[in-house]
Amino acid sequence: MDTPSRTHRILIADDNEANRELLEAYLAVMDCEIDYAVDGQETIEKAKSFQPDLILLDIMMPKLSGFEVCEQIKGDDALKHIMILMVTALDELGDVERAVDAGTNDFLSKPVNRLTLQKRVENMLALKGMADENERLRQYIQQVEDDR
Repeated sequence: MDTPSRTHRILIADDNEANRELLEAYLAVMDCEIDYAVDGQETIEKAKSFQPDLILLDIMMPKLSGFEVCEQIKGDDALKHIMILMVTALDELGDVERAVDAGTNDFLSKPVNRLTLQKRVENMLALKGMADENERLRQYIQQVEDDR
């Protein structure tokens, strides 16, 4: 369930400006706030400060690879709830397996199809909304039990 008072936040992490602009253009029809990161270290910093619902994460970036970024985010209790969609030119089976091992929620190969990207993002944001609602309910139930 989406929270009506909050626009979804998406972080586009790609060192290539043209790729960032293309992804933003494809997402323009969606109600979301977008921010950018141009390398792996900045992606982690922006994940902490911007608190995105979803990161569109390139694998081949300076400073830290997308694999390393994904592992760090999914290993951090404060960030692990962020959905990650790896968007990359790498499309070998080994790359997909490494992305899954790093903790990605989904994987999309470049060149990106506009409709495929939009549907994946839409579905991932819906899943994120349900996970957030489940966590709110879990916390509420815990509080009720603690108050007994």
